[in-house]
Formats: sequence, structure tokens, C-alpha cells
Amino acid sequence: MGGFTGLIGDPRQTSERVLNSREVVADWVQSLRSQIERFLSFEGENAARMVNNLDWGGQLSAIDFLRDIGKHFRVGTMVKKEIVAKRLNSEEGISYTEFSYQILQGLDYLELNRQYGCTLQTGGSDQWGNLTSGTELIRKVEGKTVHAIGTPLITNSDGTKFGKSEGNAIWLNPEMCSPYAFYQFWLNTADADVIDRLKVFTFLTRAEIGEYEHKVEAEAYKREAQKRLAYEVTTLVHGVEPTEQAIAASEALFGKGDFASLDESTLQAVMDELPSVELSSDRLDLITALTELGFASSKSEARRILKEGGASVNGVKVQGEDALISSEQLLHGKYAIVRRGKKNQGAITVV
Repeated sequence: MGGFTGLIGDPRQTSERVLNSREVVADWVQSLRSQIERFLSFEGENAARMVNNLDWGGQLSAIDFLRDIGKHFRVGTMVKKEIVAKRLNSEEGISYTEFSYQILQGLDYLELNRQYGCTLQTGGSDQWGNLTSGTELIRKVEGKTVHAIGTPLITNSDGTKFGKSEGNAIWLNPEMCSPYAFYQFWLNTADADVIDRLKVFTFLTRAEIGEYEHKVEAEAYKREAQKRLAYEVTTLVHGVEPTEQAIAASEALFGKGDFASLDESTLQAVMDELPSVELSSDRLDLITALTELGFASSKSEARRILKEGGASVNGVKVQGEDALISSEQLLHGKYAIVRRGKKNQGAITVV
């Protein structure tokens, strides 16, 4: 865990990072640890071991850092790193703090090798310079040959990076991304990307993936590959029950399920994706609901919609200008999903 390196941060393409406090970084480390631990096995012959590089980096004095570590790095080599060179030639420039990050990463590998016998470090291909900083430092200090593997970055079919910088990051923490939103993210994968995603993010066999590849080519509109991808990844991260709830929510939104079957957290996640308004308990007539949600431009238009049977509450069609959302219809005692026609859906919260 990067309790030490996270205090500095890898240089960005554009500008300096905002340095976070030690307390903030420590909270991040704990949060990341709790998220990652459940995907690892800490028992058996090849048991995983999770360590925090603050344990050794935090004890290092400036003098020791410069004498014992810094002397093995050549500035000429460091400035040739792509990101460093780009920043040096920009108006923003680069601080010594971020310039030194590659040294900290090299120190990280050195201590992992010394303390735990680590001889292979892996990272994304954009981290290659940091990875080789470690292999070179170990060669110079310990006289050993160690290894590094750079894995290709995951990209979309149009070449854009799959991650935060492109605005398409997906979070494991349910507080940052609900199981429903997580499921929807994978369900919305483009046809051109879905097979690659199945290869990278699931444990399906080659034969199974081959079948889905054929289905995408022959019947892409059924989106069977996307459904399987969304199910496999959401189950892996959040478990079966939250995944089933996410599927039920998706079906309810498309008129094939029952909103009443959703637990409150899933329903709230659905509502986060919809236009929503808060109404007091004495304003639960459908005319008010339709106009407040923007589904009708006026009360007269709302009356016409209701007269024609063009509205529903929680998937049940309502009719009549005097239609109300009753207390019995409220989900979990305070929510309702109002639909106008086939496409317009909104959420009501009673306050």
C-alpha cells in the first residue's frame, strides 16, 4: 500500500498534484486495504502479504535519502522520462517533489526485495519508468538482477484510456458507486469493447467468450455479452444478492419488474439516475407530480396525460385527473417512481 508514495503522487501530464495530508492518505490506505483484501488469499503456501511502504519510507531521513538512495540516480536519465520531459517543457514546469517520485518508487522495490525477497514488480505500461527505476536501483545497490512486467493499459475501441483521467472510472467502494450503478456501467459497455472486457475482467473460458463473440456479431441487439459481463463483474465485487437486486431494478425501469421488490439502497441508487423532486404529503396528486418533474408543461397538459392514461406510478398505470399517489403506493414509506409514456421516468420523495 502506498502510504509513503501516496504522500507525493505520480506526476500528472498537465499540472502539479495537490498534496494531501498524512491523515487523508492514511484513510485512503485503510480504505484501499479493505477493498482489496477480499480478492486475495492470505493462507496457504503462496499466501498474499499486504504491506505499507510508509513503514520504511516514513523512517528515512533527508540525509539518508540523498546519501544512500539519491546518489544512484542520474539526473540526465531522470529528465528523459516522458512525463518529466513533457512537464519540464511546459509553462507549469515540475517541482522537485514530483520529480523525485521515481526515486521513491525505486526505493519501494529495493525494500520489497530486501525485506520480502520480491524479485518481480508489475504495473501498467505507463509506469514503466518507475518500474525500471527499481530494477536499476537494486542492481546498483545489491548487485542483483530483478524483473519488471508492464501490462498494457486498458483502452476503449477508440483508443481512449479506461480510467479516471478520461472520466470513465469505476469504483469498487459501494459508497462511491452503488452495486446498481456498477452493474449499469458494465451493462452499457459498447459492442466493440465487450469481448475484450470479458477477457480481462471475468474468469470465463476461451470457449465461452468465443460463444459471446459470435452472439455479438450475429445478435448484438440482445446484448447478451454485456449482461453476462455485468453479472460476472458485479457478482465478483459485490456478491450475488446485490447483483440480483441491480438486475431487478433494471427490469423494473423497463417495465418488466416490480419496484416494490427492491431494497431501499438499490431503489435510492435507481432514483439517483432519474429526475427527482421532493413533495410534501399534501401534494401527492399526479398533476403536481407530472408538472414538478417536468413531464408536463402545465396543469392542463398534466390533466390531458392522465385522462389519456399516459402515466403510471411504480409501474402501475393510473387514470383520471384526480389520481393521487396513496400512502399504500409509497415504496419504503416515502418513495414513488412516476412514468410518463415509455421514456420519461422520475422519482418522488415525500418529505
